[in-house]
Amino acid sequence: MALNPGDTKCMQVGSEGAGLNGRRAVWQDLSFSAILAGVIAVVVGFAGSAAIVFQAARAAGADDQEIGSWLWALGLGLALTSVGLSLRFREPVVTAWSTPGAALLVTAASGVPLAECIAAFVICGAMITLSGVTGGFERIMNRMPAGLAAAMLAGVLLHFGIRIFALLPAHAGLVLGMLATWLAGRRWWPRYALLAALAVGVGLAGFQGQLQGPLPALQLAHPHWVWPRFSLHALAIALPLFLVTMASQNMPGLAVLRSYGYRATRASPVMTWTGLATLLLAPLGAFAINLAAITAAICMGAEVHDDARRRYVAALASGLTYLLLGLFGATVAAGFAALPPVLVAVLAGMALLPTLTMSLATALIPEQGREPAMVTFLVTASGLDWFGLGAPLWGLLAGLVMTWALRRRADGRVPQARG
Repeated sequence: MALNPGDTKCMQVGSEGAGLNGRRAVWQDLSFSAILAGVIAVVVGFAGSAAIVFQAARAAGADDQEIGSWLWALGLGLALTSVGLSLRFREPVVTAWSTPGAALLVTAASGVPLAECIAAFVICGAMITLSGVTGGFERIMNRMPAGLAAAMLAGVLLHFGIRIFALLPAHAGLVLGMLATWLAGRRWWPRYALLAALAVGVGLAGFQGQLQGPLPALQLAHPHWVWPRFSLHALAIALPLFLVTMASQNMPGLAVLRSYGYRATRASPVMTWTGLATLLLAPLGAFAINLAAITAAICMGAEVHDDARRRYVAALASGLTYLLLGLFGATVAAGFAALPPVLVAVLAGMALLPTLTMSLATALIPEQGREPAMVTFLVTASGLDWFGLGAPLWGLLAGLVMTWALRRRADGRVPQARG
């Protein structure tokens, strides 16, 4: 079978990245452009998603010390996985925490004891690990209608988008200033739009006297172990967290790698190692570690390095930058605690808007699955809390039941029961 130039390029990047380039010393592949790209990827991702992690930790009942531990554990986990996997495959394998998963926790973990939330993280890590060890990642996701997982995520994220405009009447100056900056950034410097909106928001909040206390002093975070308490609540959080992480982070993350011609990185080892990192660090607050999807592209383009085989250095730099931020997680937590809640809410909403848009589009693409997807979306967005189980799980169950009820044969007839 003949290969086209694109196929040849993909084979070269993948095979040489794991083979010939593997015999080169890392220092020979270092470049300022690659290191800078890795740092920028972290700054861009951190600017918006850290606010969501902060909200998720608060919803789970974590105090400032425990929030610092969450960031410490996540930073360590991202450093180990990004650096380890990138060195293993010599490709830019960029990992991140699950931003949609954190958004889910803001609603699903509210009112649930912290120990049970930690148990959910442990279960989620175990399921990710199992999907990698067994090679069942694709099989699991193929059995789940893509529209339902996307609709569940959209239902979770809807609250974040609506809240931006609900806050507008009471905080017009701050909200409009951040929105205008973000819109200008999306037009002229899209990579830095969130960072610019955060800077303008902090400036406006300071001008209006809304900053709570002095700027935090630089201090190291300390790990804080919480013993998991397994329960039905924990399982009800873990299952949606797992599905959202796999469907909205790992699958797109792997697709980004493939789109840039990187073929050596295999899905199963990545799932295994990110799952193990989540499992081991879950008692310290690592709720879900996975492939990066959006910021990963910053570490893979031609601007990183002309030689695609040397771009893995950007992933190494991103991992080490996350480690540095994690070590000072206590300062980050104190910094977000000093910000007015409206600023954090607006920043989180803007950060999640692209994911909300993508999720709604994905949910409504397949015509046959639109009604089940819409039911999943509405139930999840309703905030239903029934029998102690949160809305994301009920939304997913409602969509699955409706999918089963409306399932038809290829000839359009409803299948008849056999007696």
